[in-house]
Amino acid sequence: MRNEIVKTDITVIGGGLAGVCAAVAAARLGQTVALVQNRPVLGGNSSSEVRVWVCGATGHGVNRYGRETGIMGEMFVENQYRNPEGNPYLWDLVVLETVLAEKNIQLFFNTDVHEVEAYGDELDRKIKSVTGWMMGSERSILFESEMFLDCSGDGLVGFLAGAKYRIGREAKHEYNEDWAPEIADDITLGSTILFYTKDTGRPVRYIPPSFAKDITETSIPLKRVIRSGDSGCHYWWIEWGGELDTVHENERIRDELWAVIYGIWDYIKNSGKFDADNMTLEWVGSIPGKREFRRFIGDYVLSQNDIIAQVPFEDRIAFGGWSIDLHPPQGMYSTESGSKHLHADGNYHIPFRSLYSVNVSNLMFAGRNISATHVAFGTTRVMATCAVIGEAAGAGAALSVKHHTTPREIYLKHMAELQQVMLRQDASIIGLSNQDDQDLTRLASVSASSEFRELAVTQASEAFLLSNDIGLLLPISSEISKIAFLIDASAETKLEVELWDTGRFENYVPHQLQVQASVDVNVAEKQWVELDLAWKTATPQNAFIIIKANKGISLHLSHTPLTGAISFTKEDTSHVSKDLEDHEPDQPVVKWSMKKIVRKPLCFRIYPETQAYSADKAIDGFLRPYGGPHQWMSHSLSENGEQWLELQWTDKVTIKEVQITFNDDVNEDLINLHHHRTSFDIMPELVKSYRIETWINGGWAILFQETDNRKRTRRHSLENPATSNRLRIVVESTNGSDFAEVVEIRVYGV
Repeated sequence: MRNEIVKTDITVIGGGLAGVCAAVAAARLGQTVALVQNRPVLGGNSSSEVRVWVCGATGHGVNRYGRETGIMGEMFVENQYRNPEGNPYLWDLVVLETVLAEKNIQLFFNTDVHEVEAYGDELDRKIKSVTGWMMGSERSILFESEMFLDCSGDGLVGFLAGAKYRIGREAKHEYNEDWAPEIADDITLGSTILFYTKDTGRPVRYIPPSFAKDITETSIPLKRVIRSGDSGCHYWWIEWGGELDTVHENERIRDELWAVIYGIWDYIKNSGKFDADNMTLEWVGSIPGKREFRRFIGDYVLSQNDIIAQVPFEDRIAFGGWSIDLHPPQGMYSTESGSKHLHADGNYHIPFRSLYSVNVSNLMFAGRNISATHVAFGTTRVMATCAVIGEAAGAGAALSVKHHTTPREIYLKHMAELQQVMLRQDASIIGLSNQDDQDLTRLASVSASSEFRELAVTQASEAFLLSNDIGLLLPISSEISKIAFLIDASAETKLEVELWDTGRFENYVPHQLQVQASVDVNVAEKQWVELDLAWKTATPQNAFIIIKANKGISLHLSHTPLTGAISFTKEDTSHVSKDLEDHEPDQPVVKWSMKKIVRKPLCFRIYPETQAYSADKAIDGFLRPYGGPHQWMSHSLSENGEQWLELQWTDKVTIKEVQITFNDDVNEDLINLHHHRTSFDIMPELVKSYRIETWINGGWAILFQETDNRKRTRRHSLENPATSNRLRIVVESTNGSDFAEVVEIRVYGV
């Protein structure tokens, strides 16, 4: 046996998406990191070993503007380009290369941490080191660091260090949660094994193993959806173990899940009820994907009420948007719905205080083991949310090392600094703006070659019968006086319209009725119908416009998206089976769905002209939509040629680094595996070709030129700093959009 000692600033235990993002975040901020993973691949439940698709705040298109940015966002966009078919092995490579790109990370595969050296009393402990056994290499490795992050999911490191934790469900009275049971218990969500099938093109027989269950003798066929040809992830409901100890009885749980999977396949292949003659099993997982075990106690315990109220914590450091998604303890054998869902009206916030231990001073955590109740954990547990929490924890750990202090002290004394550090990294925080004193753009004025002013979509692609209410979300910079729609009318009738505000700036559902209008329409096709719809707002914000159902009218949709404009259909969900997923129909984000007409805005015009896309929006400090798109958008590139955005300072400044964030439509739901794919491999809104120029000696000099960009955030560090009082970004082309769109530009000196 070989004994080794590895000394780094930070040790991250667990190589799922939370651990990966934590390690990368800390490394990018200059700290040395040991990333310790007990498996041969990274990605945790999303890896090729388990193959769960990465869910997050988008809720597969339920939530608006929910896709994660930062490190998780980079991996989503890279995977979309490199792996549009959702190959799990190629996803492994995307995650691995994200880690290998960071020179400050030492990666240790197949290393199981099972020893922790900690000292202090029960109320104030500190970790000195952890020890891992590298399987197959006979290496015992001791990791010494200033900070430790438990991103292991099960929370073994924190447990061995003496960190306070909780397993199971809290009683209702503890946090006043409606979805909590009356009496606390040890029940958790169960584990799942997935499987893949393949059409071979010829008949294939299937002989089940002796241990396969006859599922016709269980409740499964009655209460669950079984179809031939489904992808493995559609069988997330093959879940069991919630009434057991999901860690110590992991092997028993795996055996039961295997027995059911092979029994389900026997039912599909041999019952005669399915068209499955040519189908075969291509892959069956061997590692149960765990959902829940220990949840650590931090300085704050996130609860159901925080999620639903969307509490804007002063120390918010990440966001989520998946529903509170809880499953019955009996899992696949339950006669209840496979899952029940409670949605907030939009994305919610996660506080930094939920990411560090209440009693172990140098322990942080990220992933499904953060400080949250069982009910709140029902939403924070999904992997893309775990990933952005991981980035926050990694950044917090890096700042703790920088200041040689504890995470609690970071919260008390350096919280604003941490939030600003994260915003510079394009992290997923909603409603916070750039306050970075080192960013020279905060001293600059800004102008542009053009600004998108006429808020309209006029290129019709299809007619859409107004059989249900239709919604249209639009940014209103100060006022709206009139709105017009392109319609077909099959009879003389009345078009009725309502304008609602959205309440919170992070929400995109109707909240309070502000004004309504109607107009008589004659029989005609493709007629523009105008309504007086006057509304003024002291603060720029979104308006949710409802066009009331009328089967005598068809609206026209465009297949050309417009950033900031989203169309919705009002869904009648009363007929939907609740055997698998139980979503209460009166929840606004469920009732108003954009899934049927995503990237298909209504044809409309509003008056007067808008300021929502003006040049100053690129330096207003916001990186994500928040009461409006918060980005500069130009006139048509095809009609007007290249477009530019210029910064100008009163005095000359020294320019060392230019950071640009382009629009990549965070409303678009991306996925890492095979749930769905987009019709494009690169987000069309992303700028493709651009150059950075500075004004020198009476003319524009090129500092940098890019011809094939497909990334959201680009950082350009100049070997030879430039001194000037003018700088501009010239957009030459995009990856499909007709507009130049820049979310943010930052400039840093020496």
